[in-house]
Amino acid sequence: MYVVTGGAGFIGSNIAAAIEERGLGKVVVSDWLGTDDKWRNVAKLDLTNIIPPENLFEYLGGNEYGIKGVINMGAISSTTETDVDLIFRQNFKLSIDLWNWCTSHHVPLIYASSAATYGDGAHGFDDNPDRDALAKLRPLNPYGWSKHLFDRRVMRMIDAEEPTPPQWVGLKFFNVYGPNEYHKGSMQSVASKVFTDARDGKTATLFKSHHPDYADGGQLRDFVWVGDCVDIVLWLLENPHVSGLFNCGTGQARSFHDLVCAVYAAMGKEPDINFVPTPEEIRDKYQYFTQADMSRLRAAGYAKPFTTLEDGVGSYIGDFLGAADPYR
Repeated sequence: MYVVTGGAGFIGSNIAAAIEERGLGKVVVSDWLGTDDKWRNVAKLDLTNIIPPENLFEYLGGNEYGIKGVINMGAISSTTETDVDLIFRQNFKLSIDLWNWCTSHHVPLIYASSAATYGDGAHGFDDNPDRDALAKLRPLNPYGWSKHLFDRRVMRMIDAEEPTPPQWVGLKFFNVYGPNEYHKGSMQSVASKVFTDARDGKTATLFKSHHPDYADGGQLRDFVWVGDCVDIVLWLLENPHVSGLFNCGTGQARSFHDLVCAVYAAMGKEPDINFVPTPEEIRDKYQYFTQADMSRLRAAGYAKPFTTLEDGVGSYIGDFLGAADPYR
């Protein structure tokens, strides 16, 4: 069986569903469900168990011989979270503990890093695992820093030739969108927010640009369909010889204006956009451009094409957001 931490969350629940759909093994989710509708993300799955994170290692210890892999998607992913001690415990300490457990029990480990590790992009978006290259990156918020700290810790252990899991992979997720993100509130993708506004007859809202090189709505992101992220994870599970730190994007930056237009087009409507000032508290930390360099993953053997923004948004709205049941 596979253990998916954060398995009731956005990316984690999509991975758990795909493992079941493809018959790769049983799935155990480690997550808190809380008091909202997060449970709906896993309501369709035939899960073996749901384990609270505080009981995870007790569960692992009692089932160590039946675990085929650990997929660590659990994290505090809010870029506005200010409790840095909490972020450190959840995003770094837990990751170290899982790394050590997987190493000692010879279990593959795939974990979520983030494009937030690249900061403002001054040093590019090349997933170069070299420690000197990593040392140059300057994340802009505690979330990005916590992910970057673990990436650097991993590469220090690799350089020191310390023991590792039989397969280890860190995935630097870019701007992921797709079903089962609804519990994230203000941290949902822009695609989901714009759909809701357009459906309810409201005007879509985008941030104005405060950079002379970018028009309002011209800020660029590497938007990646969650199904592509899932396909990469499953490919890695099927190719246990592949280890390393890899970007998880499309390799093509698109504007927020493009994204909004794709949503309206999928809904058969004309775009209606209002531009508002970027809040001052995040203005100096705002990324105007992200674009994943996907060459290292391609060189490792991943050959599947990535979903275009228009096709991904079309699938999202047609198959999920615009359906009676929006959950995967």
